[in-house]
Amino acid sequence: MARKQYDFIVFDWDGTLMDSTATIVKCIQSAARDLGLPVPDAHKAAFVIGLSLDSAMQAVMPDIDPKYYPRMVERYRYHYLSQDDELVLFDGVTEMLADLSQQGYFLAVATGKSRVGLNRALNASKLLSLFDATRCADETFSKPHPAMLLELTRELGQEVKRTLMIGDTTHDLQMASNAGADAVAVNYGAHPEALLQTLQPRFMASTVPQLHAWLNEHG
Repeated sequence: MARKQYDFIVFDWDGTLMDSTATIVKCIQSAARDLGLPVPDAHKAAFVIGLSLDSAMQAVMPDIDPKYYPRMVERYRYHYLSQDDELVLFDGVTEMLADLSQQGYFLAVATGKSRVGLNRALNASKLLSLFDATRCADETFSKPHPAMLLELTRELGQEVKRTLMIGDTTHDLQMASNAGADAVAVNYGAHPEALLQTLQPRFMASTVPQLHAWLNEHG
């Protein structure tokens, strides 16, 4: 049997494993509305998904008084926490992760979520036991800085060149490039396919089962 290309697969969370893009966009818009600030359109709000909350609010509303950023984060969290128990995984995620784990891959999550937010999501989705490590934006540098991937590889004793990052945003793909890892994109999340293609991912998946099949053949 041929040796696998990768030993370690790292997944983004929102928009890659969990169907949360539309909810995040609405929560960013609601936070702005609460504070009487200009409401960003859906495209702008979706573009910042994957960044840390502080970075996301600064990127989506660069022209407001900086005093509003902490308040935007607080209002966003208020709206998101009222809905996050209704969010669901994309079809096929649990089966894919269980299969990859059974095949012996090391699995991890690198996310713009906070540690509290990711722990809530992992517990609610019952996926915690399938991941060997996780890293959140409030624990290190935000994407696209390579720190999350580099820290995860060190933690698990893995090689970056045998690590694959999977995500739905250019932030994910750029982080992989900055770290020296390969990347695969999914086009059903926050960023459009044309934008993702500019970073030349190894593959572009339109569904989780399609991603699963590619990993089984090429991983």
